[in-house]
Amino acid sequence: MSDRSVTHATFVVERTYPADRGRVFKAWADPRAKALWFGGPDGDEQLDLDFRVGGKETSRGTVNGSEFRYEATYHDIVGDERIVYAYDMYMDGTRISVSLGTVELSADGGGTRLVYTEKGAYLDGHDTPAQRQEGTEQLLEALGESLKAPAGT
Repeated sequence: MSDRSVTHATFVVERTYPADRGRVFKAWADPRAKALWFGGPDGDEQLDLDFRVGGKETSRGTVNGSEFRYEATYHDIVGDERIVYAYDMYMDGTRISVSLGTVELSADGGGTRLVYTEKGAYLDGHDTPAQRQEGTEQLLEALGESLKAPAGT
């Protein structure tokens, strides 16, 4: 009997940021801007970003002694409005999930409303939807902190 399993789940995280859509979009699209918020707590992340339809993004770093690797492919990009990508997540060389992520941006007063939707397949008990949602919420909080700095810094 196999110990293999898969858990399917979808979650949505919404945030409103006091920055215009162009600036929030750039925080996803520009490697230097993304490096300010997209990483783990140990500060040893490596990010390679080719932000275009068909482009790849990879990131790796250590969290609590485990090495995590993120490998994404961009499938749809609409400037200042939408980003759709699929990604695999690895922990210590083992694939722990495969996900489809969608970022939607809309004007909200003087700021931007971001809606992030993830549909995931979490593999063999190495990760759970609740853990992934919590990690995503932390990343989107870090995005908000990065947007508090004056534009261009």
